[in-house]
Amino acid sequence: MREPTYRQIREGRVEVITPIKIPRLGVIGGSRVVEGKVSRGGWVKLMRGKEMVFEGRISSLKHFKEDVREMPAGQECGIGLEGFEAFQPGDTMETYRLEREEI
Repeated sequence: MREPTYRQIREGRVEVITPIKIPRLGVIGGSRVVEGKVSRGGWVKLMRGKEMVFEGRISSLKHFKEDVREMPAGQECGIGLEGFEAFQPGDTMETYRLEREEI
């Protein structure tokens, strides 16, 4: 039996404005959604210039202090990533979801 294959479906682009330290949560990226949307539980590639610094899942998504499921373009939010806290102003995140490919 074959392993399932997945393809990446781009959802949006986010720019980090500033890192924010949150008690009990760690450091999140205070960000602005520039294109598309960002979804909690989705996947992200964090870019610093042309270099990919991190690839993983979005663990938390906040609008002010409220937990939200997704944020559309033009909104500001706080994004927490599983296993990453080294946000820097100017970092960009390409958000995507995985879709199973039928064989």
